[in-house]
Amino acid sequence: MVEIMKRRVGDRGQVTLPKKLREEFDIGGGDEVEIRKESGKIVIEKPITREDLAAGYRARADRLRELHDEMDGVSQEADEYLGDIPEWE
Repeated sequence: MVEIMKRRVGDRGQVTLPKKLREEFDIGGGDEVEIRKESGKIVIEKPITREDLAAGYRARADRLRELHDEMDGVSQEADEYLGDIPEWE
């Protein structure tokens, strides 16, 4: 269920983000947010930092290493069970 939170827009166009959302998205005073129009709506989003990107790439690399190790073990088991297979030409 979507929780709707209403706020009034001040005379200068300012809106205060609800504390619950600031805490959930780790947004503090002085932080930047991105504001854009998307499909007829106003979207406010915390920008992705270089640190966020680096952490995402590290997590992906770790997962790929895990998959490689898992598949390598499966390949070794298959080789032991099936024996040598002919080379592709």
